Amino acid sequence: MRGTYKIKKVLNNNVVIALNTINEEMIIIGKGLGFGKKQGDLIDQQNIDQLFQLVNEQQQEEYKQLLLQIDDSIMETINDAIVLISRRLDQKLNEHIHIALTDHIAFAIRRLEQGIVITNPFLTETKSMYPVEFQIAEQVINLINQQLEISLPKDEIGFVTLHIHSALENKPLSEIKDDALLLKKLINLIETGLKVQIEKNSLQYSRLVIHLRHVLDRVLHHETVELNEKFVTLLKQEYPLCYNLAWKLIKIIQTHYQLPVADAEAVYLAMHLQRLTQK
Repeated sequence: MRGTYKIKKVLNNNVVIALNTINEEMIIIGKGLGFGKKQGDLIDQQNIDQLFQLVNEQQQEEYKQLLLQIDDSIMETINDAIVLISRRLDQKLNEHIHIALTDHIAFAIRRLEQGIVITNPFLTETKSMYPVEFQIAEQVINLINQQLEISLPKDEIGFVTLHIHSALENKPLSEIKDDALLLKKLINLIETGLKVQIEKNSLQYSRLVIHLRHVLDRVLHHETVELNEKFVTLLKQEYPLCYNLAWKLIKIIQTHYQLPVADAEAVYLAMHLQRLTQK
């Protein structure tokens, strides 16, 4: 946040567009930052909460339009939420979160006012897949509910979690949602194939989700794991149901991503499935 910033345009009391020392446009956020200010004024460094640059002109325009549509108190609270996320993670976030999360929260508040309830079918999976982001999302929803004196439902925690993870991993939200959908499909197949019902809030369920998530991550990053031939022979002979089911799941993953999956993944997945049948 070092350097001098000269105001180019005041968007609202808390957000301004300013030029840095090399005349790049920056979006700067801070409580009361734009109040009473005009073009050409310098910004007091102490008032800056967030500073980011939307290089894409279309994204800049989208953000400006959002500010025109959202009440200042709501906008201030959402900015506080993004500051909270940044501080909790202490990592650089993709700057598109300022558009994506702002738009999502504003729309969620509008739905709440209209009495429209949207349930989150991936809430449990999301919590297991991204526990750190989920915990921060809980804090975000609590902050919003407290500051605006509203009651956004628990389902929103899952949606906010995906936005946080998307900004953290620099992946489009559509891909994050796609992963969650695939994960849910795989778990449904496991429950059907093994004729078991896994308690969603159990440690057993959490371990399964984490194992599957690691499989997906390794596939997407083209990573491999070593194959133990003794395990293969044992699993084929002793646990054919789990072995065959594991391969069915691997084929679904291959088809979904159109990427190769190491044979070893089926072996270790079969071992995990066997543990499920023993519970």
